[in-house]
Amino acid sequence: MPNPHLLRRAARRLLAAACALVLGGATALVLAPAASAEPATPAGYPAGASATRYAGLAFDTCTAPALSTIQAWNASPYRALGVYISGVNRTCAQPQLTAAWVTSVTGLKWRLLPIHKGLQPPCGARPGDAKISTTPGSARTQGTRAAAEAVAAAKALGMRPGSALYNDIEHYTQTDAACRTGVLTYLSAWTKELHRLGYVSGVYMNLNLGAKQLADVYTSASYARPDALWIARYDGADTLKGWSGVADAKWPVHQRAKQYRGSHDETYGGVTVNIDNDRLDAPVATVALTYSVTSSTALKARSGPSTTYPVVTTHATGSALSVVCQAPGLKVGTTPVWDKLTDGTYVSDHYVSTPSATGYSAPLPRCVLPYQVTATGGLTERSGPGTSHAAKGKSPNGALAWVVCQKSGSKVGTTRIWNRLDNGRYVSDHYVATSSATTYSKPLPRC
Repeated sequence: MPNPHLLRRAARRLLAAACALVLGGATALVLAPAASAEPATPAGYPAGASATRYAGLAFDTCTAPALSTIQAWNASPYRALGVYISGVNRTCAQPQLTAAWVTSVTGLKWRLLPIHKGLQPPCGARPGDAKISTTPGSARTQGTRAAAEAVAAAKALGMRPGSALYNDIEHYTQTDAACRTGVLTYLSAWTKELHRLGYVSGVYMNLNLGAKQLADVYTSASYARPDALWIARYDGADTLKGWSGVADAKWPVHQRAKQYRGSHDETYGGVTVNIDNDRLDAPVATVALTYSVTSSTALKARSGPSTTYPVVTTHATGSALSVVCQAPGLKVGTTPVWDKLTDGTYVSDHYVSTPSATGYSAPLPRCVLPYQVTATGGLTERSGPGTSHAAKGKSPNGALAWVVCQKSGSKVGTTRIWNRLDNGRYVSDHYVATSSATTYSKPLPRC
């Protein structure tokens, strides 16, 4: 039976030519033949999912540091760190890496980059590493299994759907065609399975010995495109632009990270750790945090961030709530903020023991879900949900549309649905890889 996601995307491509003048200007559109994968595959986020971003300095180290080390390193310029959560080629023991550690570190306002160090290129990495197959069918199976393994490990650590998981692919020979095909097929399957399971796909690669090859197939219908790219380039420059072989228009919207300095010691708060340096503007792990109900009566949990949404369940006074993210909504008491719980329901933050009584509370992220832009020539961002609204900018092909909610507007292609981005602008859902090509996509709320 044909994959319904692929059929919907094919329909979108066929209609895109008619809409290109309206949304993206006079852009030539090349229709890709049917293939086993597409550049932008739909992400099927479950209820309770939300993505988290981090922009700033980070570090990674082989073994996750003790909580006391993280506390000492609050004196550092870093507020994110990479942790190796899974993979057959993960070499360091992880005695600290538990669900309790993840919650505690997140509570200290640190973000985490989950890393899967699985199978490695057959023409590179270390001689003793388990390798990716050069047979495309086998490499595809391996990539799917790697995604399932990483998701299982992430869940066990309390990393929620919507988290970004990064597949660590070490350097490999660029002239070996069979090796290249194996690696790209493996990563394509990794991305498709992560999207199916409701997670964001990231890839770590050496800039010159891997990342360029991934960039070369950025628009290829033969491979699913990862959502974020984390490169290694030890040049001491922490810039996220001007990467040789990777155009700035690729992975351009909160989709990049760079490891710019290799293994060395740094000391903060009297504690020394051997680290690599990173600069990020990219998706990271989402972790729920626990707060309590402060209302004097049972707190109503609703299907959306407003009292106009139906009541799904209630929570007793003093009971614990597992909060994933915070969203704007109808003002209740002193605040318009609503808390999204792990079951996908919303409660007014006015009745929850978060730090702020009037606004958002760190370290909880804003509720948002990322989907890839599919418009070949880029997608116009508008001031409202329709083509009559003023153009305010453009999201390049393959950029992440960081969607907050959806609203009906003028029809484009097969749908009247428009996505409101976290920058306040709107884009037609016809050109975004959400789960539906014709109507609203769960679990996104209505605007």
